[in-house]
Amino acid sequence: RGLTPSPLLSHTLAATAILEAGSEEQKQRWLPDLALGRRIGSVALVEEDGLPSSAGIQLAGQACAEGFQLSGKKCSVADPEAADLFVVAFRKGGASGPVALGVIDAQSPGVDARSFPMIDATKRMGHLNLTDVLVATDSVLSGEGMGAGSVDRLLDAGALAVAAEMGGSVDEALRITVEYAKQRIQFDRPIGQYQGVKHPLAEMYVDAESFKSLVYYGAWCFDSRPEELPRYASLAKAYATEAFVRTGVESIQIHGAMGFTTAQDIQLYFKRSKWARPMFGDAETHYERVVAQRGY
Repeated sequence: RGLTPSPLLSHTLAATAILEAGSEEQKQRWLPDLALGRRIGSVALVEEDGLPSSAGIQLAGQACAEGFQLSGKKCSVADPEAADLFVVAFRKGGASGPVALGVIDAQSPGVDARSFPMIDATKRMGHLNLTDVLVATDSVLSGEGMGAGSVDRLLDAGALAVAAEMGGSVDEALRITVEYAKQRIQFDRPIGQYQGVKHPLAEMYVDAESFKSLVYYGAWCFDSRPEELPRYASLAKAYATEAFVRTGVESIQIHGAMGFTTAQDIQLYFKRSKWARPMFGDAETHYERVVAQRGY
């Protein structure tokens, strides 16, 4: 519970991509270093339209003798300057080709990974610019798990991972705010005794427990019921996004004006909610996806 300023999420997703879609040789090449922390990984999936779907991938890999050459830009890349390697989604042979995942070393010629300033200083985000970057044939993930839905499955895993992180953040933001409401005295009583404070705190708790149930079920679907994963990853991410944003706003309100200042940790949770909102799709995107899955 709390806020972790580390590349854990992006690193885990990179390892998951290789574990699920890589050949045995590729797993042996990259996973031991990732597991031991000798190398840090990240994923570069989303492009400028921000669409969290394989349909939004337009980066074209031009076939060459050694493999594929990539030139383009990946957006919303987590921990770009910390990563030693990137798992990059692209299309083989052109914009209409099949989707593939390639592993690119951060030190390869033509790779430019840059972070940009964010409202949440505990997270690092940026763009990955590629200029004639070679992805060797043996660096294109080619295991039995690599199929048409691999990228969408990885995006669903990312949405669930962000939702799970939001669960811990909401828990801690609620704990901080409850403690403050017990200690802050107004009109000779702790403000936590007033209904105007108790009711929002109760609603935060209900929201947190509700979306965490969706996260748990979605995580189970990832391993045990993959056909239900798209629906429950979207439901979990959508509900978690709305709940975290509400919790951030209400927590600031209960703290009063000082909640915005750096003297109070609660402002960090409000800022983290702004980072989490668009990651792997915002609430509106995922609700629309659920509706589309139902055929409406």
